[in-house]
Amino acid sequence: MEIYLETERLLLRRFTVHDVDNLVLLDGDPEVMRYLSGGAPTPRDVIERETLPRFFSYYERGDRYGTWAAIEKTTGAFLGRFIFRPLQDTSPDVFDLGFRLCRAAWGQGYATEGSLALVRKGFTELGVRRVTASALAANIASRRVMEKAGLTRVGTHRSAHPERFGGQDPEVFVYALTREAWERTQR
Repeated sequence: MEIYLETERLLLRRFTVHDVDNLVLLDGDPEVMRYLSGGAPTPRDVIERETLPRFFSYYERGDRYGTWAAIEKTTGAFLGRFIFRPLQDTSPDVFDLGFRLCRAAWGQGYATEGSLALVRKGFTELGVRRVTASALAANIASRRVMEKAGLTRVGTHRSAHPERFGGQDPEVFVYALTREAWERTQR
């Protein structure tokens, strides 16, 4: 198992072909998918044909890119996934942060713990200049995690995928943290 990052309670590792069932369970939970797809599950064949190959393509680009399986250290349980990779169409030193956890892992600080560790790694090891993240305005729990990780709200836009939300056009909050602002908090 290739470990990307280790925290007090988490191991973040590369996904493998053996994670299909983990992703089917994660992306099959309507509550997990509520703010991502309006609750619609991701079909198994999409995970096998599109999702995992996309994750693998990040790894081919090197250590800096990725979607990482979150594993609970003491039990080995699959908890979900974290995303930390350069944003498309921007400079390579602006990274996007994201997370998706199984419902059983909610409310236990895992999202914050993993996010804080990824932000630290980005700023101290990867040459990241700015970290961004976004969440639907209604997704208060994810917004709180972003704030606990040090990101602040910098903008708002409408979802680019209203078809996922019954034709609604939900508001999306954008968060960011610069390396300079992060460094000030570390003093």
